[in-house]
Amino acid sequence: MYERKIPVDLSCPLRLTMSLIDSKWKSCILDELRRRALRPSELHKLFPEATPRVLDLQLKELVRDGLVVKTIFPELPPRSEYALSELGQTLVPIIDALIAWGGKNAAVFERKYGKDGLGAGPQEG
Repeated sequence: MYERKIPVDLSCPLRLTMSLIDSKWKSCILDELRRRALRPSELHKLFPEATPRVLDLQLKELVRDGLVVKTIFPELPPRSEYALSELGQTLVPIIDALIAWGGKNAAVFERKYGKDGLGAGPQEG
């Protein structure tokens, strides 16, 4: 049986929201699923730098949390796809706000960390 690696933090609304979407790939997965339902292989192609195991675990958590629904089609070979649930769709404005903030402030962090994001930019001192 699958168990979450990090428990959901119910002590505060902000921590609750962040514990549901705060991973490297969950918000990206939700952003892609807003457009259309996707098969697991399509999600793996969209995020080639993510290991299949990590994506699969994060998809399981999103399904278990009710943010994403998984549909398994009764055909041979079996086919499945993921889509945003009604609850997951309520996160789209939050994701839009995160995207807007990142776009507005990307130059600040590019100056700080360099184009590669590894800290190769000019040092502040």
